[in-house]
Amino acid sequence: MTDTSPDTLPDRLSATLGSPFYNEDLLRRGVGIRFNGVEKTNVEEYCISEGWVRIAAGTSRDRKGNPITIKLKGTVEAFFQEPKEG
Repeated sequence: MTDTSPDTLPDRLSATLGSPFYNEDLLRRGVGIRFNGVEKTNVEEYCISEGWVRIAAGTSRDRKGNPITIKLKGTVEAFFQEPKEG
């Protein structure tokens, strides 16, 4: 994975541990996704330049325990979520 500055998100990011696009530090910081103008909370992977997201299809899992995903095409916006005051 290429290095990113603390305030920019990569073009592609995955929440799957074995993926080459996985970045624990960014995920721990909190990444939000807007897909076609609607904020999504079940995104497993995204690619801004290609305009797609992979979202979990219900609670189904594959034989390795990973969520079954579907790929949707559209406008993808990634942002850092604000820390919750508490």
